[in-house]
Amino acid sequence: MSRLLSLLFALAGLFMAGLAAAQTTPAEPARPAPSFVPPPLTPENTWNLDLSTGGRVVVQLRPDAAPNTVERIRTLTRQGFYNGLTFFRVIEGFMAQGGDPQNNGTGGSTLPNLNAEISGLLHVRGAVAMARAQDMNSANSQFYIMFVPRMQMDTQYTVFGRVVSGMNFVDAIERGEPPMAPSRILRASIGTENVPPMSAAEIQAETARLAAAAPVAPAGAGPNPNRAVGPAVPPPPAAPRPLEPVRAPGAPPSRPRPH
Repeated sequence: MSRLLSLLFALAGLFMAGLAAAQTTPAEPARPAPSFVPPPLTPENTWNLDLSTGGRVVVQLRPDAAPNTVERIRTLTRQGFYNGLTFFRVIEGFMAQGGDPQNNGTGGSTLPNLNAEISGLLHVRGAVAMARAQDMNSANSQFYIMFVPRMQMDTQYTVFGRVVSGMNFVDAIERGEPPMAPSRILRASIGTENVPPMSAAEIQAETARLAAAAPVAPAGAGPNPNRAVGPAVPPPPAAPRPLEPVRAPGAPPSRPRPH
């Protein structure tokens, strides 16, 4: 009899647990991780940067990975925010940083800062990501383009696109912190605006006009001490340990051969 009562209580407990689970509101499904294979390039997700280094850089935006950041880029671009701004911090073997109206790393737009959107997109060559201060949620308008892969940064900054054309014009950006003669974004546009690339003559004329109308401060002896935003240079990877030679059990240790 006691065994029967125990069985009945156990069945009743299972029934009540199932009923409670059925009445629980299901959790909202998580947003799927973006694909490492980019979707087809569309005009709305095309960011064109006509640079003073000689031509157009085409960036594929990834709203599937960083929707709020991509919308910020579109908004500022359509306002003409990026036109004429310099790449004020350019480090060989690392990245080129721009997008600051102060042209020194301390400024941003009048819009509120963005929350980080860490998606799994990688800091490969040509990756475009948001610069920020120490606070993860402090990105605003500044961005950087990677010269080389730096995978240590993948979980620290919002990657929102990648250069798909014109990387040679990125490679030609003047180096320095700040550079002696900073390279500029002459004009930025979204693909839906159908803005044609600037000709060589237009690039030369606009570069000269901006240099005369909005000169930048001369380069100092080192990095700007007031810079508030920007990715830190990751430390170099640890050198791999030399491989030990494998010898058969019982074999004598190998000796170096004379040269």
